[in-house]
Amino acid sequence: MKIAIDAMGGDHAPKSMVEGTMKAVEAYPDLTFTLVGDEQKIRSFLTNDKNISIIHTEEAISGDEEPVKAVRKKKNSSLVLMAKEVKEGRADACISAGNTGALMTAGLLVVGRIKGIERPALSPTLPTIGGEGFVMLDVGANVDAKPEHLFQYALMGSIYAEKVRGIKAPRVGLLNIGTEDKKGNELTKGAFELIKESGAIHFIGNVESRDLLNGVADVVVTDGFTGNIALKTVEGTALSVFAMMKEALTSDLKSKLAAAVLKPKLKQLKNKMDYSEYGGAALFGLKAPVVKAHGSSDANAFYNAIRQTRNMLQSNMVGVITETIEKTDFVTNQENGGE
Repeated sequence: MKIAIDAMGGDHAPKSMVEGTMKAVEAYPDLTFTLVGDEQKIRSFLTNDKNISIIHTEEAISGDEEPVKAVRKKKNSSLVLMAKEVKEGRADACISAGNTGALMTAGLLVVGRIKGIERPALSPTLPTIGGEGFVMLDVGANVDAKPEHLFQYALMGSIYAEKVRGIKAPRVGLLNIGTEDKKGNELTKGAFELIKESGAIHFIGNVESRDLLNGVADVVVTDGFTGNIALKTVEGTALSVFAMMKEALTSDLKSKLAAAVLKPKLKQLKNKMDYSEYGGAALFGLKAPVVKAHGSSDANAFYNAIRQTRNMLQSNMVGVITETIEKTDFVTNQENGGE
């Protein structure tokens, strides 16, 4: 299995990408890697090139560039060349911590969608209090959605939770403003009926955002606009709580002494709620695994994104999604112009 990596994308590129890749080489001898980026900069952090090759380019897409324009204009950028490796069959999957919009654009324009999938979904795994985590999709690939898109998200999320995360009959919930069946707007009401009637998913109905971190569902489905707001609210709340705890525990001598005693437990808590332990955000619905690592990924976070990608390849997740979509009567009806 070969994975192409955008070595120049992210806040700590190429250091984190190179170090994370070297860690993965040692852990997974069945993987080989192609690092795409400035060779001189990459080699400054490369202490072992076993199972690692480099494609040199000095062109990169920055985080503030307009995605579609950047992908079309910068065809020799590390991100676009990475996606091209997958398209042309030299790599089985790709990972970038760079510009999210550019990666989604390259995924669509270069890697391509699975036939029958109308919209891909950006899907991170978020932490829960119990430590199990849950998959949430979409969190920003598409800000506008139709009920049939949410139905496809539910299918793909369920397959990922079962095949990659090893959850038998994963519970799929629809994010809504209440748990009652008839709650929500036209989008959620329509999606509710489609998912419920499909019979192909362990659908538990509507779920509320306040219950997400309690592990109310293994897969949570929503549109990209709502999902992105929920994701950033969860991230922001976690950061704020830890900041307030730090301030309270360093405010005076007694608090500092208490903090010293609690430090191991606090570290465990922080690690438990660390998104990077679950890997990156996968783009579901494409012809090959495309994974978005967090922009601030360190070597360990990037390594976890590689581990996640390897699991997707081993489980043939893309193949299973493709086969499932082909067998879904709903999709066939949509392509024939039906409802």
